[in-house]
Parts: sequence; structure tokens; C-alpha cells
Amino acid sequence: MGFFFDHLVLTPRDIDLARSPLAGRIDADTYVLGAFNPGMTRRANGNLLLMVRIAEALSDPIRDGHIHAIRWHDGGYALDAWPLEQVDTADPRTFTVRGGGWPVMALTSLSWLLPVELSADGSRVVAMHYDRAIAPAASYQCYGVEDARISHVGDRFLMTVCSVSPERQATSLYSSPDALDWTLEGLVLDHQNKDMLIFNGLIDGQYWAETRPLGDLYFAYPPGSGWRAGPSINLASSPDALHWKPCDRPFLRPRAAMPAAARMGGGAPPILTDRGWLSLWHGVEPNAGVGIYRTYWSLLDAHAPWRVLHTDEAPLIAPDPALTRPIEQLLYLRDIVFTTGIVDAGDHFIVASGEADLACRITHIPKARFGV
Repeated sequence: MGFFFDHLVLTPRDIDLARSPLAGRIDADTYVLGAFNPGMTRRANGNLLLMVRIAEALSDPIRDGHIHAIRWHDGGYALDAWPLEQVDTADPRTFTVRGGGWPVMALTSLSWLLPVELSADGSRVVAMHYDRAIAPAASYQCYGVEDARISHVGDRFLMTVCSVSPERQATSLYSSPDALDWTLEGLVLDHQNKDMLIFNGLIDGQYWAETRPLGDLYFAYPPGSGWRAGPSINLASSPDALHWKPCDRPFLRPRAAMPAAARMGGGAPPILTDRGWLSLWHGVEPNAGVGIYRTYWSLLDAHAPWRVLHTDEAPLIAPDPALTRPIEQLLYLRDIVFTTGIVDAGDHFIVASGEADLACRITHIPKARFGV
């Protein structure tokens, strides 16, 4: 696809669980299900900083006729057990608890965030900051902290994450002066509104963000419409990055003729170019499994971001089995690339993605690919 550089920079084999926030705090063996979906930014020292999602799972979740899961509780961790006859264990990432009037899930892993410092070009790991790891710290995060996205606005770094709990699956915000020491600011979007990407800069003094609310019901477009009802990417603005007003205008919606837009959501926080805001997002094409995740891109007006200047419906980044071949035996999902970060690197952008819900992928994409 004309990439300058494309490789896996971090895999589960690189993670030392002896230094995990869970180490010695639960009475069970665990392993790294995935080290993936990294938020990314550039630190003042020039190095790249990834906030890597570490999905730590029980080595033996099913025993004594029950399936077990890890839960944060009041500063510690607990193991919960469900009778096997009450659950569906078909998905390696989750299990469904039967008997409700609506879908109820639990997770086979608990996720925390590991700061990993890379060389300026993203080619190698420089340091792994286990002492700065972010673990659940509130009841609304009791099942984990997932899928960081980092933006640099003024003198602050802002990081959104998906916080998972029985209370809600929502977006919470962290802030930092240096992209390494983070403060939890609390919830900013409510239940099932995730994939929040704060723009890398203000627009007329306001923070802007892409959001992606989910639901079980969508109303149909008229027959013959070019749009298809379903999950879409919306916009919101804020005076302080804490209180968000949804934009009245529709934004990036699934097109009826685009098979990969069965489910779409934000990828990397938008970055300003001389042609407008560059937005990377994911589209999902249905298959027999969880679907094929690919990365796409759009250009947005610099002052009115709801105006989409251009969208390329050819995939920018696609899943690459050649990258995961050396760790083939660790794969539990395929056909997934999930982009989560972007930084400017002169004549190209450095893009960070999760590959196969397993590893961290770094891709150098020439700016000419976007006409900027």
C-alpha cells in the first residue's frame, strides 16, 4: 500500500506480568491475551509514547463447573464465578450470561494500560514504564480500562478510555502534563458512547471530539437513500474537555453501498493538515466471525469539522497475516486492524494500531497518500 515502514513493535511475549498491577493480588494464574490498541503521542523528549491495552486473562477460567472472571473492587481484585449452564462461552473475549431480557456479558480478561516509550520513529521500544501503569480505580472501571486515545491540546495531553463495568460502558478522561503521569478526571460520556477522539487542537476556542454511541435500535432511512441506519461517528464540542454538547449535524455515517460500514467508529484523534483535519476511522465488513476491521480516512473542514471534504472508501490499512505469522500460535482472532493513534513525522505520519486484538502495529504512511 505504499507504506514507508510497517511492523509489530510489541506483542504479548514482551509483557512481564510479574510487574502487572494484578501481580500477587489474585489467587490464580494469568496470561496476556493481548497487548494492543495503543493510544499514541509524542513526548517533549521526541520519543513516542504508547498507552498499550494489556488484556490480562485467567489461564484456567473454567473449573469446578464454573467460569471465572476478574473484577476490581475497592482497591483490590476479586474472582467471580458463574455456573457453566448459565453462560455461553463461544467468544474467547467474552461470555454471555443467559436469562435477562437483554444481552448481558462478562469478560474473560481485565484490561489495564501500560506506558511504552518508543524511539522517535516508532521502530523500537526504549522503555516500559510499569510504575506508571493505569489500572481500574473506580467502580465504573471494575472490569477494565480499554482502548486509549491520546490528544495534545495546548500544554495538556488528554486521554480518553473506555471504562467497563456493570454500571455502564462509558468514556472516561485522563489528563497529563507530560503524557506519562496521568490524572483521572472522571466520566465524560455515558453508557455505550465510546471511541471518543479529542481533536489535536482547539477550533475557535472550543474542544471538539468524535464520539460513537451504540444502541439496539436505529430508525430506517427512506427507501433509496444513500445512507444505511446503524452505528455512526458523531461530533461533540466542549469549553473544557469535561462537559460535551453533541453537534446537531450528522457526521460520518455508513453508506448503503459500502460493505465495510456495517459498523464504523473512530480510530486516531484528528490531526490538522494544510487541507483540514485528517480523521482515521474503522469500518467493519461482516463475516462469519467478529467481522473484518479495516482503517479508512476522511478530511474535515478546519473550521467547521462537520463538513466532510473527502472520504476515501478504499482501505488505508488492512489486516496483515504476514505480520502475525511469527506469533501465529497466540492468535485467537483474525481479520482485525484497529487504528488508535497518529503523529506527524515530517514527510509522513506515524500511525499506531492494534493488530488482531493481539499486538501493536506501527505504520509509516507518506503524507502524499492524503494529498497533504
